[in-house]
Amino acid sequence: MDLGPRYSWRDELAAAARTAFGPGCRVVRTERLRDASKKGVYRLVLGDGASAIGYVWDETENFWPTRAEPGPDRTDPFSDASGADLFEASHGLLDALGIRVPAVYLLDRSRTACQADIALVEDVRGGTLETLMSSGLPGARAALAQLAASLDAMHRHRSPRFGKIAAASSLTAGDSRSSEQVVLDRALGDLADAARRVERVAAARGRLEDVVRELAAAVRPRAQYGLIHGELGPDHVLIDDRNQPVLIDIEGLMFFDIEWEHAFLQLRFKDYYRWLRVSDLDERRLRFYRLALHLSLIAGPLRLLDGDFPDREPMQQIADFNTDRVLRYLG
Repeated sequence: MDLGPRYSWRDELAAAARTAFGPGCRVVRTERLRDASKKGVYRLVLGDGASAIGYVWDETENFWPTRAEPGPDRTDPFSDASGADLFEASHGLLDALGIRVPAVYLLDRSRTACQADIALVEDVRGGTLETLMSSGLPGARAALAQLAASLDAMHRHRSPRFGKIAAASSLTAGDSRSSEQVVLDRALGDLADAARRVERVAAARGRLEDVVRELAAAVRPRAQYGLIHGELGPDHVLIDDRNQPVLIDIEGLMFFDIEWEHAFLQLRFKDYYRWLRVSDLDERRLRFYRLALHLSLIAGPLRLLDGDFPDREPMQQIADFNTDRVLRYLG
């Protein structure tokens, strides 16, 4: 499916390439890559045969419905995870921790030569971990083991506050609510959104709300949070030429409960999660977060479909799958 951009960034990306690689750099082809919903992601093929990836952060590249608030609260772990500021802060911290991320050749937030924020980064051409896993190649096991080590390093990096890695305030102020209260508020909002859009959820809304509140009430407070990716599926892990995992879509990096990360890992990695499993999770918190995550994966994709996101069938399938999962909690 052609997901062609609402605007052409070829000239802006070519200018960025000349800034990054020298005035003689020539871009011979620009390809828009699939699956991005909050930023434009383009492959730049250069005249010497090399390539780079261009990120474009602009409202014309954001398929999510426009929100009423003036701007995202960076202390809110679930605020909009889009923006060059989030990318820059997250990339810097992961790199400092020794976590493999694409090299950055250029990051331009000046908006002097272009109306958007632009980055040029390394083009990691080994495919995704998702593809490697589905192929059954022996390299998948080694890549998963390395990913597990990277996640361990991230999750052991702690903060007494939770929030996005975007500004000093994220690390010192934080949300006045507990992390479990934040998830509860979000889950109830997602349940309300899902009930407006899905008849089966609407019919069970009262009983589902009781289950959500019951699971939340069983969670005990905590005061330390680990560094998590926030949306780490195997499609958000690339494989480099040394079979090393490379994390992408890192704008949602935040300090939060690692159970939120593991709930997502369990859902997305399925049988391969055994390579990422750890033994020191709070099972009550994990149980609550699984249900909250399923609710978000009904409401979120359906909100996206309120707009003009072109690749619609997979979003509907995600919502349908998670509707089935949520209703199992009533069994």
